[in-house]
Amino acid sequence: MNTFAKFAAALCATSLFAAPAFAQDAGPGETLGATTPVELSGDVLLAKTVSDASGVERIELVEPDLIVPGDRLVFGTMYKNSSAEAVTNFTVTNPLPEAVRLAPDADAELVVSVDGAKTWGILANLTIVSANGAERSAIHADVTHVRWTLDAIAPGESGRLEYQAIIR
Repeated sequence: MNTFAKFAAALCATSLFAAPAFAQDAGPGETLGATTPVELSGDVLLAKTVSDASGVERIELVEPDLIVPGDRLVFGTMYKNSSAEAVTNFTVTNPLPEAVRLAPDADAELVVSVDGAKTWGILANLTIVSANGAERSAIHADVTHVRWTLDAIAPGESGRLEYQAIIR
């Protein structure tokens, strides 16, 4: 492995995969950031094209050991309600690492931010204002965060939230 590839692998291992999920559970009378019984964990998988013995190709999600620009990654956040009560209006927010951009075929209904989590919406409804004041439609490369709001998580219920991204 050449020096650049080793550097890229080290960078990926330390910064790209360290994209935390933030949870907020703000019901009536609760404070954002309050402790919640929902456990979160995350992973990052590489979408790799593999061929079987007959030459049929399929996409397999694998743990990445080396990534390069153009590779597709799937960022996942697993959640589990470890309490005996339902959790309502639970929000999970994931910042996108700077080394990736939201995949162009990402779910069009995904709630995103293009301004560092100040405002939210679906990408088709968001705009960017340049330094000279010109406004343009936001694009996948502008996305800084993704967010999901789960109406209710029953006791013991678990699930997975994910988005696809492309290495810049």
